[in-house]
Formats: sequence, structure tokens, C-alpha cells
Amino acid sequence: MNKKKNAKENTKEMEDSLNTEEKTTAENEIMETADEQSMKEEKKEEEEIKEPDFEEKFLDMNDKFLRLHAEFDNYRKRTIKERIELSKYASEEVIKSFLPILDDLERAVKLMENVETDAVHEGVILIYQKLKNLLTLKGIEEIKTIGEPFNTDFHEAITNIPAESEDKKGLVIDVVEKGYLLHGKVIRFAKVVVAN
Repeated sequence: MNKKKNAKENTKEMEDSLNTEEKTTAENEIMETADEQSMKEEKKEEEEIKEPDFEEKFLDMNDKFLRLHAEFDNYRKRTIKERIELSKYASEEVIKSFLPILDDLERAVKLMENVETDAVHEGVILIYQKLKNLLTLKGIEEIKTIGEPFNTDFHEAITNIPAESEDKKGLVIDVVEKGYLLHGKVIRFAKVVVAN
């Protein structure tokens, strides 16, 4: 009987150990399944995290590209504008050197009005008109002075004299040296006398 009891106990122990092993195996399977699910969830989270990173990087790179493109476009426009201005004002120094000659010719024309020799007078007037027309074609224009309000953007006051009346105050009365514009840019200020 003892043997039967021992055999039953051994069988029971074996069953218990098998049940324990089955439980452990089942628990392990459940744990593995839970681990797999948590790993899958972690992978999904990582993928979700990575997607915004790629999207964020894409948006950042796109923004950089657009800024670079805009900078290049601005650079291109600025260089075109500078090139146009350079060609427009490249002759400024040469034209400035002609202005004293123009002044001298104007004085000669005024002096010759009193002289009786018509041929010389007409020749000087023709030369003066040719030079003035050439400079006008190149973009030179005379600054308006006498009777205009004094403007520091175009005039340089040499002296002030008392005004004859209140309505002449601040106006240019006389011109000492004419001023000129080259395509709207002042290349020589008009030297004037202003009424105070």
C-alpha cells in the first residue's frame, strides 16, 4: 500500500510538476505574446516618431531651398539693376569734364552778341548748340534755377541778398554757375544767389 501511495504521490507530483510546467509554459507564452505586442507598439511609436522627423526635415529643407532661391533671385535682380545703372552713369565723369567747356561757350555766345562779325558769331553758336544737343542726347539736362524756390537737393547757395518783396523770399534770384542732371541724378549743383 505504501508503494501505491508513493506511486500516487509521485504521479500527483508529476502531474503537479507538469501542470506547473504547463502553467509556466502558458505564462511564458502569454508573456512572450505581451512582449511581442509591446515591441510592436514600440515599433509603431518609433515609426510614428520617425515620420514627423522626416516630414519636419522635409519642411525644413524645403524652407531653406525657398529662401536660397529667393536670395538668388534678389541677387540676380540687384546685379541687373547695378549693370543698368553702371551703363547709364558710366559716362558721368566724361560729361562732367565737358561742362566747363559748355560754360565757356555760353559766355562766348553772350560776348559775341555785341560783336558785329556775324560769321564767327554764328559758328560759335552752332558749336555751342551741337555740344548742348549731344549732351542732351546723353541724358544731361539743366537744373531750373531763376525764379524757382531754393532747393538744397539741386542748388548750392553762394550768397543771400535781401528780397525786394515778401513773395520773392526763398527764391533763386541769380545763377553763378549752372547745375546739371544726368538721367535725373545731380552731377553738378547749381551755384545760386537766394533772396532772403
